[in-house]
Amino acid sequence: MSQSLSQLAASAAESPDVLSSVIGTLVEGKRRERQKAASVAALVSAERPEALQPHIADLVGVLEVPESQTRWEVLDALTRLVQFDSRACEKGLVGAEASLFDEDSGPARLAAMKFLCKVGSTTEARSEKVWPLIDEAIQCYHGDLEFQDMLIALIEFSEGKLSAEVKAQLGARMGFDARNARGPLGKRAKIIVENVTRA
Repeated sequence: MSQSLSQLAASAAESPDVLSSVIGTLVEGKRRERQKAASVAALVSAERPEALQPHIADLVGVLEVPESQTRWEVLDALTRLVQFDSRACEKGLVGAEASLFDEDSGPARLAAMKFLCKVGSTTEARSEKVWPLIDEAIQCYHGDLEFQDMLIALIEFSEGKLSAEVKAQLGARMGFDARNARGPLGKRAKIIVENVTRA
């Protein structure tokens, strides 16, 4: 990959053959090659996510690699692909769970939370499937640097197709912050509680 990442991403977004080559490197390359390919895939997903739709299964498979950067960039790509094929993306939940509790990588934890919230917002059944993980993450990372961005994902989750039970539990979990916290935390918590308590 002698081209810059942005140049390669632009080529991959327009050429299925170039994109297939990038995905092949992502699946079979060495660590550094995987990281570059993951960066390209994430860039493509930001510009033309539909181009990656045929490669969702490969992206899901990559979630088991050891390096966190590859995993968080692939999770970012998969999050953008949920709108096109939520069923295929749902198969990434197991890999996302491992990244959600990656003790060494805040970006991996955040990317996993965004992905879980996106998938979970699509149906009531999926909301129940992901809720235990989301609930645990809220408790684990409440004071962490990435928590404010996690709250943005939680707002989107709270606007989705959640089951009544998940709505009730999410409202209860965020209730203390909604009543007592100040600044962005308090504001975002209030939005979440309002979203899940609307008639």
